[in-house]
Amino acid sequence: MAELLALLAPVLAFGVAWGVTRACCRPGAWLYFLDQPNERSLHVTPTPRTGGVGVMAGLLAGGALVALAGLGSVPLGAALAGAGGLALVGLADDRFTLSAKLRLLAQLMVAGAYLALLGPAAGWLELLALGLGLVWMGNLYNFMDGSDGLAGGMALVGFSAFAVAAALAGQAGLALVCAGVAAAAAGFLVFNFHPARIFMGDVGSVPLGFLAGALGLAGREGGAWPLWFPLLVFAPFILDATVTLLRRTLRGERIWQAHRTHYYQRLVQMGAGHRRTALLAYVLMAVAGAAAVLALPLGFSLQCVIITMCVFLHLVLGFRIDRAWRRHQTGAPTP
Repeated sequence: MAELLALLAPVLAFGVAWGVTRACCRPGAWLYFLDQPNERSLHVTPTPRTGGVGVMAGLLAGGALVALAGLGSVPLGAALAGAGGLALVGLADDRFTLSAKLRLLAQLMVAGAYLALLGPAAGWLELLALGLGLVWMGNLYNFMDGSDGLAGGMALVGFSAFAVAAALAGQAGLALVCAGVAAAAAGFLVFNFHPARIFMGDVGSVPLGFLAGALGLAGREGGAWPLWFPLLVFAPFILDATVTLLRRTLRGERIWQAHRTHYYQRLVQMGAGHRRTALLAYVLMAVAGAAAVLALPLGFSLQCVIITMCVFLHLVLGFRIDRAWRRHQTGAPTP
């Protein structure tokens, strides 16, 4: 009976996310905070940005059902609690605009608390790297939440890959929690796919990025997968955000200021539009996720080949987008 109850967790997560997101779309609702277009925006119409409330409500409801069925654990509970704390900070930021220092402090505290509860067998240098990695995952997901359907769809695909890998490893609790996150993202995506009726906002994007890292580490500590697995699954997000940050840093730009130089933003501006850009991202994410799952049972050498091929594919695509962007800027025809 408990196992059957746990299997309903993704269904509950989808239903709660769908219902709460739908409520947040209504003008006059308590959580109807409008996102005003700015220099980073790809939209021109003020749109509510509290869809992440639906995502968080859904995945937390699903996680609670998994715990009620007796399949929870300290790492899973800590990951969901950390995401919940970040969601509250994100909601306050969406409503009142908090300072960057305050948001960063909250993220560092959540990352540190999670690692303390997870208790990985690592030296202080590795712990520092893992903590900074968790903070970076939360922020990069926020950076990548700027086009209709992009962040929600990538969460659906990425956490589905987590769920499949965890199930194959025999970790039912982790698999169901990840499936719940994916289902909650799907419930939100109903209203966020182009043309979007609502955006995710910081209340959803930062916690989802944190969960990608936290559940990735939980799976590593539980023996479901090695550390490269979550990195490869979310490679489309990680590479776009990281390469863009490094390039802006080398150009001496203020990296904390809003911009529209991510690869996905350039695709939208060059005419691909929100829909086709999102679909391309889904394909890339599906390729990365499938490659990661298929590589798990293989030997180290074959794993290295698959990882290299996936990274090479993304770098080639980035190079082609850069070349097309230069042509777009000069008005030259794109071949």
